[in-house]
Amino acid sequence: MTTLRIDLIANYLRPHKKALIFGGLSLILVNLLSVAIPMEVKNIVDELKSGFEITYILRQVMWILLLASTMAAVRLISRQLVFGVGRQVEVNLRQRLFNHMLLQDPAWVQKIGTGEIISRATSDIENIRRLLGFTILSLTNTLLAYTFTLPAMLAIDPVLTFISISLYPLMLGTVGLFGGRMVRQRKRQQEALAKLSELIQEDLSGISAIKIYGQEESELKAFSHLNKRYRDAAINLARTASTLFPLLQGISSISLLLLIAIGSRQLQQTSLTIGGLIALILYVERLVFPTALLGFTLNTFQLGQVSLERVNELLIQQPKIKDNNEVIDFKPNSAGKLEAKNLTISYDNQKRNVLDKISFVLKPGELVALVGPVGCGKTTLARAISRIIDVPKGQLFLDDQDILKLQLNDLRKNIALVPQEGYLFTNTLEENIRYGDPLASKNDVENAAIQARMIEDIRSFPDGFKTLVGERGITLSGGQRQRTALARALLLQAPLIVLDDALASVDNKTASGILTSIKNQGNKTILLISHQLSAAAACDRILVMNNGKIEQEGKHNDLINQNGIYKKLWEREQAAEQIQTIEKTSHEFNS
Repeated sequence: MTTLRIDLIANYLRPHKKALIFGGLSLILVNLLSVAIPMEVKNIVDELKSGFEITYILRQVMWILLLASTMAAVRLISRQLVFGVGRQVEVNLRQRLFNHMLLQDPAWVQKIGTGEIISRATSDIENIRRLLGFTILSLTNTLLAYTFTLPAMLAIDPVLTFISISLYPLMLGTVGLFGGRMVRQRKRQQEALAKLSELIQEDLSGISAIKIYGQEESELKAFSHLNKRYRDAAINLARTASTLFPLLQGISSISLLLLIAIGSRQLQQTSLTIGGLIALILYVERLVFPTALLGFTLNTFQLGQVSLERVNELLIQQPKIKDNNEVIDFKPNSAGKLEAKNLTISYDNQKRNVLDKISFVLKPGELVALVGPVGCGKTTLARAISRIIDVPKGQLFLDDQDILKLQLNDLRKNIALVPQEGYLFTNTLEENIRYGDPLASKNDVENAAIQARMIEDIRSFPDGFKTLVGERGITLSGGQRQRTALARALLLQAPLIVLDDALASVDNKTASGILTSIKNQGNKTILLISHQLSAAAACDRILVMNNGKIEQEGKHNDLINQNGIYKKLWEREQAAEQIQTIEKTSHEFNS
């Protein structure tokens, strides 16, 4: 697993070799200057023993200022280069992950969970950015600091060098002990904040349900609980940090006191110059920060490697629904003929076939209804037609071509699938209708709204087509949302339209008007999947499904005269409508 992580790190850094090389050279120069400046100070102080020459002092001070300014400028460049690599990898990786997620199957995304995917696309990618930016910079800087500083210190006094850095392992161990705890506490704080954000988002989306069931007090308690958990996590993190940093400062101060105490004795014995002692003090101070930071760096490195694996798990996931190796050219506008030949589909978690060897043909320009009890496989068929789910080879054909031989783009341009819950984006009505074709003209958008019987509603809104629909179309009624989603599909001018209970929230009269309008607009093939048998009765043909099979087929009048499932469904619907009529009449009478 470690090799895999190293390979991943190398893969992410390889495109940025030039920036890393210049950043590394800059770090080398910074560390060389960091060693040179204390040495210059040492020489100046030692020279003062032989006399005080203001010209010499000023010249040396200017020289040190020049070195310090150069070091500051080069350090800034090195940080920009190395941190810039981390930021660029973050941007590229997030874009790559987003692109990859758009290729995945809806079922897989729902199985993993949007919250988990968002967590990996945000916090995990941030950890990778720290790994490839801060961690690389810190580790390289620490290595260079010791590589260049220790020889200079040993050259001045080996004994004092070892004494002064003898407590550094204790400092590193302290950081390792507290650093791991801080990483865990920071993670708990982030998780608590994520839960808090999730509750806020959920409550805002479900504000109507909260009001209907009077659960404001319950939600307040839930929020208060999560808010206190976040507070406790933040306090624990602050408490650990406030304990760690004084400890590090104390260890550093003890190390410095040892150096001054023993160094002062050596000054009396003339085995060490004043300039040498000052230089050692400067060198010791210089090594404190990278040593203390090393523990945090190692924790960040480990956390980054875990995040690398978590993100890589998403990136190596290949969609099941994708273009085959052998695809054919397919004209943009097909005739709209759809044929199923012994179509059989099953899900992993179900023993029986959801679709069991069903066969049918939809002729170009035909209006066909597909009806049946709940769970009979109607929605599965709708998803299979547009390859939202996987389809076996040689079982489903569009214009006599196996849909597996068609590119997904070509297939979906020729099929307009309108699900029952047509998702609306937080945008205007116009942009929602235009979503499938962003370059569509205003006239085309209006025509689509007219066909979907949505134009009168839109004109009644103060802002017309510029009306914001809110999150998931919350400002619209159920019927308006369905008709907006239908208008979006109709704008595509696809020859085959599949309405998967897409008119469930629309009354029978409006539904019949929509179907007539669509059919009159051109030679479109329409598959109406519906539980509204009144709307289905007006179709050219009706397919009746039950337990994954097509049990009946024919016109409404013929099916009514048969003693089959269609007759039972029709009688049940008529009885329900009569009960509603009686209840409505009774209510009006009592009023």
